[in-house]
Amino acid sequence: MTAEAGEPKRTPLFGRHVSLGAKMTEFGGWQMPLSYRGILEEHRSVRTKAGLFDVSHMGEIAVRGPGAGELCQRLTTNDVARLSDGGVQYTILCDENGGVIDDVTLYRRFEEEYFFCVNAANAAKDFAWIASHAGAVVVEDVSAETALLSLQGPAAEAVLSRAALLDLAALPRFRFLCADIEGYSVTISRTGYTGEDGFEIFVESSRAPALWDRLMEEGQAFGLVPVGLGARDTLRLEAALPLYGHELSSSTTPLEAGLDRFVRFDAGDFIGRARLLEQKRTGCRRRLVGLVLVERGVARHGYAVVVRGAVAGEVTSGGWSPTLGRSIALAYLDTAALGEEEEVEVLVPQGWAKAKLVSLPFYRREGRSRKP
Repeated sequence: MTAEAGEPKRTPLFGRHVSLGAKMTEFGGWQMPLSYRGILEEHRSVRTKAGLFDVSHMGEIAVRGPGAGELCQRLTTNDVARLSDGGVQYTILCDENGGVIDDVTLYRRFEEEYFFCVNAANAAKDFAWIASHAGAVVVEDVSAETALLSLQGPAAEAVLSRAALLDLAALPRFRFLCADIEGYSVTISRTGYTGEDGFEIFVESSRAPALWDRLMEEGQAFGLVPVGLGARDTLRLEAALPLYGHELSSSTTPLEAGLDRFVRFDAGDFIGRARLLEQKRTGCRRRLVGLVLVERGVARHGYAVVVRGAVAGEVTSGGWSPTLGRSIALAYLDTAALGEEEEVEVLVPQGWAKAKLVSLPFYRREGRSRKP
């Protein structure tokens, strides 16, 4: 993962993306594929067959040694004590004011060995935050030596089972295992960011091209296609999965974002707990809602939302939903303004467009449980 000074970094799979004719874009300081054949086609492939993503721009931070579990418990809002070896937890790093530093996944390898997978743009900030609270616990940024591929879609299990020569049917969601593929070690996690079944596969950076090729070869029979960040965004929006810098920031709390189920007040005195307890008691002054436009227009980040003639909030993420065939959006709205309203208006380039408030997520695959 290298780059000239001042230039965006490249993942170990940059050459594969170029050879496949990917349209590249800068994201979080990285050169990443936006799309290969088109966002719409790639989106539908993940919903109906399978898609392979390079997400090696994500950061990985190892935490190990005596006190590692206690450190993770202190830093995160979820209950680390519920994790057993091979367990994964979606959780949140908060500051003292309850603001979101990052939303992350936490992996427990052993009793005294964990690692965080963090958002690309936040990796350095997250590492500094974790290390500043570590004391004698060893904290190491292993991002440069780690690549991450995401295999998502209804056929993901079949593709990866063939590539890894494993029966993955018994691996539950939010669990992981370690395996060998053609002599090199991988960590296979049944997690993802699309709303579909799928896996995230951690591998040594130098082995990433070989793993990519193996998965693409085995996936041909199942309709596997490479997928860029464009479809990754439309997929996560349909599933109402938050994106840092849009739904989440240091000025947003997990409770405002509707992530209450990942805040375990009985798990101990995590950083930000007092502020979040106060907010739980007094109520949030704004909350994240789902909108479906019922008039022509596409809602985008930053567009104003009006309730009864007054601006009551703004869109955080929005776009066309290929699955639903509608324009959808996530938005923060003042709770005092909402009342019993079922319709609002969004200021789109064409003017005011009516939108209906809907429950989240917009899309849920058949058989998926609400609780990971």
